[in-house]
Amino acid sequence: MLRTHTCGELRINHLGQKVTLSGWVRAIRDKGHLLWIDLRDRYGITQLLIEEGKAPSELLKTARTLGREYVIQVTGTVIERASKNDKIPTGDIEIAVEALRVLNPAEVPPFLIEDETDGGEDLRMKYRYLDLRRDIMRRRLELRHRAARATREYLDAQQFIEVETPVLIKSTPEGARDFVVPSRLHPGQFYALPQSPQTFKQILMVAGFDRYYQIVKCFRDEDLRADRQPEFTQIDCEMSFVEQEDILQTFEGLVKHIFKSVKGIELGDFPRISYDEAMRLYGSDKPDIRFGMTFVELTPLAQGKGFEVFDKSELVVGICATGCAGYTRKQLDELTDFVRRPQIGAKGLVYVKCQEDGTFKSSVDKFFSQEDLKQWAEAMGAQAGDLLLILAGEANKTRKQLCELRLEMGNRLGLRPEGVYKPLWVVDFPLLEWDEQTQRYYAMHHPFTSPKPEDILLLDSAPGKVRANAYDMVINGVEVGGGSIRIHDQKLQKKMFQILGFSDEEAEAQFGFLMNAFRYGAPPHGGIAFGFDRLCALMGGSESIRDFIAFPKNTSGRDVMIESPSPIAPEQLEELGLCLKNNN
Repeated sequence: MLRTHTCGELRINHLGQKVTLSGWVRAIRDKGHLLWIDLRDRYGITQLLIEEGKAPSELLKTARTLGREYVIQVTGTVIERASKNDKIPTGDIEIAVEALRVLNPAEVPPFLIEDETDGGEDLRMKYRYLDLRRDIMRRRLELRHRAARATREYLDAQQFIEVETPVLIKSTPEGARDFVVPSRLHPGQFYALPQSPQTFKQILMVAGFDRYYQIVKCFRDEDLRADRQPEFTQIDCEMSFVEQEDILQTFEGLVKHIFKSVKGIELGDFPRISYDEAMRLYGSDKPDIRFGMTFVELTPLAQGKGFEVFDKSELVVGICATGCAGYTRKQLDELTDFVRRPQIGAKGLVYVKCQEDGTFKSSVDKFFSQEDLKQWAEAMGAQAGDLLLILAGEANKTRKQLCELRLEMGNRLGLRPEGVYKPLWVVDFPLLEWDEQTQRYYAMHHPFTSPKPEDILLLDSAPGKVRANAYDMVINGVEVGGGSIRIHDQKLQKKMFQILGFSDEEAEAQFGFLMNAFRYGAPPHGGIAFGFDRLCALMGGSESIRDFIAFPKNTSGRDVMIESPSPIAPEQLEELGLCLKNNN
């Protein structure tokens, strides 16, 4: 071994010991007769001391040739620091260096390898191996490691078995776009990379592996955002002989265990609300319940008073911002500009100030009396000093717009603090959603999601009203996991395919293997998948999952470190049957 200890290991009880450390030079401070070096490795930082007159002259000479990120090995004695540093665990000691060897010199890095670096994201992703040396990145990957370990601990204790499923599978048209892989041995035919192990884990249930899990890579060829990557990791789980309640209890327990193990945080019980209630109260199926400010519909109270904007709207709805009646005209104009942004799309914003003297001041005083505004305030539970913010328009769009305004007000008022976690389950999603462009139904989750048993009769008469036996786990407005009870009856699955527009031949071609498996005794089963990258980012206080992936793609789906995707040789294309070599 090229070291006896790590750079984060030595303490005051090691005084007088001769040790050997290896690592990277983080900083050098040369005071002439004294030279200090901060030596870093994955475990921490240790200060080295080289003192003129005590250390050999050759050693001092070598030390003065070092640069940042040189890889070195030193041997010396642990001594007590004269000026201690309580910001690092090794801050009570330093190493009086007796021997120094350069293991590898280094060029000057293109950015500071510090938590507060001067490198932009693109530059840091190009030199990801340098970015990962930063303490903040190390801590993020350590959090990810602890979360994976806690996941396995909990599920192993619950008698789950980890099973690997194939990466080269069959492409299906449902869901997001597949990444496809050409087959050399079968020209003109392609594998797909899995968007999830959905069908395989259901087949494992048929096979009798009644509790399965996998921390698995999945792939989707879709547009990217901060919380999306072309390849991502799921905690994928399935259980047999269960109902929805069993799933919710089991995986509520998993997430509680992860938070306790990784963050030392005890999460309470998870409240549950229906999809319809979430949309009505928050305008979102992934509401942030760290704060209130729930929606109140004012349509009957606001219409018929001559204000055309309200009278022509399908929905008039608002929120009450407690204690904000003192907002200035500038602040109100900022909120109006916010909702008018193209990403949100509202045409305007109506406000009502509930003044301390019991009167009301609004942007629509011309159309509404004090009594009208008082009725609004009472309906919204407002008190003197509060501010009502109201939007109107087509119902679904308006709810989404007000959701964005609610979150913005939560941010402005400090109601969404880091380190506070409020989880919940959203249940009873619609089973199907209608697409006007294609004039057909699509599965809200996937084609294998079971309808609520009491809604099955509606599949023939009113499929759009059928609720799914599905559930999402949401924490702080982030969907961290979702799943459903699956269809295990072959006849019901066939009916679902018909509703989704599959002919018998298409269903057989794409999912015949699963239907055949169901013929041999499929148990009632259900499962869930958690976005592991997203869960880690949430626990780590980051909005971007890229921060918690060792080698992520950028916002264009490129790996700028290895320059991928990239062209491949014509010979490879010809071998795969994708093009012919030019013979001219």
